[in-house]
Amino acid sequence: MHVRSFQLADYHGATSLLQSVLCEECYEETKEALTRQLSWDSDLVLVASDGDQVAGIIIGTIDNNRGYYYRVAVHKDFRGRGIAKGLISRLRARFEQRNVSKILVTADKHNEPVLTLYSSLGFEPSDFYHSFQKLSIVAG
Repeated sequence: MHVRSFQLADYHGATSLLQSVLCEECYEETKEALTRQLSWDSDLVLVASDGDQVAGIIIGTIDNNRGYYYRVAVHKDFRGRGIAKGLISRLRARFEQRNVSKILVTADKHNEPVLTLYSSLGFEPSDFYHSFQKLSIVAG
Protein backbone atom coordinates (compact mmCIF):
# COMPACT_ATOMS: atom_id res chain seq x y z
CA MET A 1 0.00 0.00 0.00
CA HIS A 2 1.32 3.39 -0.98
CA VAL A 3 0.20 6.62 0.77
CA ARG A 4 0.73 9.73 -1.33
CA SER A 5 -0.66 13.12 -2.25
CA PHE A 6 -3.89 13.17 -4.20
CA GLN A 7 -3.43 13.43 -7.96
CA LEU A 8 -5.98 14.56 -10.51
CA ALA A 9 -6.11 11.02 -11.92
CA ASP A 10 -7.40 9.88 -8.47
CA TYR A 11 -10.60 11.91 -8.65
CA HIS A 12 -12.87 9.23 -10.15
CA GLY A 13 -11.49 6.47 -7.91
CA ALA A 14 -11.70 8.65 -4.81
CA THR A 15 -15.26 9.80 -5.43
CA SER A 16 -16.33 6.24 -6.25
CA LEU A 17 -14.79 5.06 -2.98
CA LEU A 18 -16.51 7.80 -1.01
CA GLN A 19 -19.84 7.04 -2.66
CA SER A 20 -19.52 3.35 -1.86
CA VAL A 21 -18.77 3.78 1.86
CA LEU A 22 -20.66 6.93 2.87
CA CYS A 23 -24.38 7.58 3.13
CA GLU A 24 -25.79 9.82 0.40
CA GLU A 25 -25.95 12.96 2.56
CA CYS A 26 -22.39 12.46 3.82
CA TYR A 27 -21.16 11.70 0.32
CA GLU A 28 -22.62 14.93 -1.10
CA GLU A 29 -21.11 17.03 1.72
CA THR A 30 -17.77 15.26 1.44
CA LYS A 31 -17.58 15.54 -2.34
CA GLU A 32 -18.14 19.30 -2.11
CA ALA A 33 -15.53 19.61 0.64
CA LEU A 34 -13.06 17.50 -1.36
CA THR A 35 -13.47 19.70 -4.42
CA ARG A 36 -13.09 22.87 -2.35
CA GLN A 37 -10.03 21.54 -0.50
CA LEU A 38 -8.38 20.43 -3.74
CA SER A 39 -8.80 23.94 -5.17
CA TRP A 40 -7.32 25.53 -2.02
CA ASP A 41 -4.60 23.16 -0.86
CA SER A 42 -4.38 19.72 -2.41
CA ASP A 43 -1.41 18.73 -0.21
CA LEU A 44 -3.87 18.06 2.60
CA VAL A 45 -5.70 15.35 0.66
CA LEU A 46 -3.94 11.98 0.71
CA VAL A 47 -4.76 8.65 -0.85
CA ALA A 48 -3.67 5.11 -0.14
CA SER A 49 -3.35 3.26 -3.40
CA ASP A 50 -2.99 -0.36 -4.36
CA GLY A 51 -1.76 -0.20 -7.93
CA ASP A 52 -4.24 1.98 -9.78
CA GLN A 53 -7.00 1.52 -7.21
CA VAL A 54 -7.73 4.12 -4.52
CA ALA A 55 -8.03 2.04 -1.35
CA GLY A 56 -8.37 4.93 1.08
CA ILE A 57 -8.55 8.70 1.28
CA ILE A 58 -8.20 11.34 3.96
CA ILE A 59 -9.26 14.94 3.61
CA GLY A 60 -7.73 17.52 5.89
CA THR A 61 -7.86 21.27 6.03
CA ILE A 62 -6.34 24.15 7.90
CA ASP A 63 -8.74 26.73 9.25
CA ASN A 64 -7.57 29.59 11.50
CA ASN A 65 -4.13 27.95 11.91
CA ARG A 66 -5.68 24.72 13.18
CA GLY A 67 -5.35 21.44 11.32
CA TYR A 68 -8.53 19.41 10.95
CA TYR A 69 -9.04 15.81 9.98
CA TYR A 70 -12.26 16.19 8.04
CA ARG A 71 -13.01 12.77 6.57
CA VAL A 72 -11.21 9.43 6.29
CA ALA A 73 -12.58 6.53 4.27
CA VAL A 74 -11.23 3.10 3.36
CA HIS A 75 -12.69 0.79 0.74
CA LYS A 76 -14.44 -2.19 2.35
CA ASP A 77 -12.10 -4.67 0.62
CA PHE A 78 -9.05 -3.04 2.24
CA ARG A 79 -10.22 -2.54 5.83
CA GLY A 80 -8.27 -4.03 8.72
CA ARG A 81 -4.88 -3.38 7.14
CA GLY A 82 -3.97 -0.18 8.99
CA ILE A 83 -4.71 2.06 6.01
CA ALA A 84 -6.73 4.63 7.97
CA LYS A 85 -4.01 4.80 10.63
CA GLY A 86 -1.39 5.33 7.93
CA LEU A 87 -3.39 8.11 6.32
CA ILE A 88 -3.97 9.81 9.68
CA SER A 89 -0.27 9.58 10.53
CA ARG A 90 0.87 11.01 7.20
CA LEU A 91 -1.61 13.88 7.41
CA ARG A 92 -0.46 14.62 10.97
CA ALA A 93 3.09 15.00 9.63
CA ARG A 94 1.86 17.51 7.06
CA PHE A 95 0.02 19.48 9.73
CA GLU A 96 3.16 19.50 11.88
CA GLN A 97 5.25 20.71 8.92
CA ARG A 98 2.84 23.62 8.62
CA ASN A 99 3.21 24.45 12.33
CA VAL A 100 -0.51 24.50 13.02
CA SER A 101 -1.42 25.61 16.52
CA LYS A 102 -3.59 22.53 17.20
CA ILE A 103 -4.75 19.40 15.39
CA LEU A 104 -8.42 18.50 15.73
CA VAL A 105 -10.80 15.83 14.48
CA THR A 106 -14.05 17.04 12.97
CA ALA A 107 -16.73 15.26 14.95
CA ASP A 108 -19.91 15.57 12.95
CA LYS A 109 -22.73 13.04 12.84
CA HIS A 110 -21.02 11.24 9.97
CA ASN A 111 -17.68 10.84 11.77
CA GLU A 112 -19.07 9.24 14.93
CA PRO A 113 -18.12 5.68 13.85
CA VAL A 114 -14.42 6.57 13.43
CA LEU A 115 -13.93 8.59 16.62
CA THR A 116 -12.89 5.41 18.44
CA LEU A 117 -10.11 4.98 15.87
CA TYR A 118 -8.84 8.48 16.59
CA SER A 119 -9.09 7.78 20.34
CA SER A 120 -6.98 4.64 19.89
CA LEU A 121 -4.33 6.85 18.27
CA GLY A 122 -4.14 9.09 21.34
CA PHE A 123 -6.68 11.77 20.53
CA GLU A 124 -8.52 13.05 23.61
CA PRO A 125 -12.16 14.17 23.76
CA SER A 126 -10.89 17.78 23.74
CA ASP A 127 -9.36 17.07 20.30
CA PHE A 128 -12.78 16.42 18.76
CA TYR A 129 -14.23 19.50 17.10
CA HIS A 130 -18.00 19.68 17.66
CA SER A 131 -19.40 22.89 16.29
CA PHE A 132 -22.46 24.35 14.69
CA GLN A 133 -20.16 26.55 12.62
CA LYS A 134 -18.92 24.51 9.67
CA LEU A 135 -15.34 24.49 8.47
CA SER A 136 -14.75 26.70 5.48
CA ILE A 137 -14.35 23.70 3.16
CA VAL A 138 -17.90 22.67 4.04
CA ALA A 139 -19.50 26.09 4.45
CA GLY A 140 -18.10 27.51 1.21
